[in-house]
Amino acid sequence: MGWELGPDWTELTQECLLDIFSRLSLEERWTGPMFVCKTWMNGCQDPSLNLVFDLETKFQSLPGSISSWWSPEFGDKIDSVLRSVVDWSQGGLKEVRVSHCTDSSISYVAERCPNLEVLSVKYCPKVTDDSMLKIALMCPNLKELDISFSYKISCVCVDMVGKSCKSIQTFKRNLMDPAEVTKYVPSNYVEDPSIFLIYGNIDAYVIGKHMHQLKHLELRFSTLSNNGLAQLCEGCSNLEYLDLFGCNKLTSDGVTNSISNLKHLKEIKKPSFPAFII
Repeated sequence: MGWELGPDWTELTQECLLDIFSRLSLEERWTGPMFVCKTWMNGCQDPSLNLVFDLETKFQSLPGSISSWWSPEFGDKIDSVLRSVVDWSQGGLKEVRVSHCTDSSISYVAERCPNLEVLSVKYCPKVTDDSMLKIALMCPNLKELDISFSYKISCVCVDMVGKSCKSIQTFKRNLMDPAEVTKYVPSNYVEDPSIFLIYGNIDAYVIGKHMHQLKHLELRFSTLSNNGLAQLCEGCSNLEYLDLFGCNKLTSDGVTNSISNLKHLKEIKKPSFPAFII
C-alpha cells in the first residue's frame, strides 16, 4: 500500500490564509505560522491582522510580576514588537494594550497611527509625557486610555488628552496600593520620588474640566479629596462607572454628596467598600 500525500498547505490562497490566521491569537501567530514559510509570514503581516496589539492578556495570565520585565532589555523587546505591528498595520492600528514599553515605541505609534482608538500602557515606568503628549495631539480619535501604574505620566498629559481627545469615554488612572508596591516592583523604582507625587486633586480638576463625555473612570488609590471629587463629578455628569477604591482621603459623606449629581451612574466602587449597584 503506497503512501498518500497530504494537502500542500503552502498552496492555500491568501484569502484562506487570512481567514485561518484571523482565528489565532497574536501569540499563536507569532510562535507558529510566521515560521512555516515566507508565504505564511507575509500572511501574518497583512494589515487586516494587525489592527489590534494586545499583550495585556498575556501579562495578566502570569503570576505576580517577573523581575526581568522591568529591565531595559525587556523594554527594548516590547518596543521592537510594537514597532513591527505598527509597520504591518500600515497606519491602521486601532488598539494597543501593552506593559513595560518605552517612549520610543509609543512615539512611533503616535506618529504613524492617527486612527488609534484604544491605548493601555499600564506598568510602563519608561513612558513619560514626551510620548503621551504626542498621542494626545496626533490621535484625536482616542476613546479609551489606561495609564495606570505609569508614574512618569503627569497631569500635564491628562490635561492635553482632555483638551484634544473629545471622543474619550474610558479613562483609567489607577495607582498601586502602597502596601503592595514592594511586592511587584523593583526597589530602584520604588525609590523614585515621582511614584508618590501624583496629585489627585489636580487630576480630578483636569478630568472634570475637559472630559465631560466620560462614561467609565477609574482612580484607585488616588489622593484626591472630597473637594476634588466634587469638582470631578460636576464636570463629568455622564459617568456610568466610577472606581474610587483605596482613595483614603475621601469620606463617606463626601462621596455620597458628590455622586448625587451623577444621574447615569450604574456602578461605583467606594473606598474600602465592595462594588454595589445604584
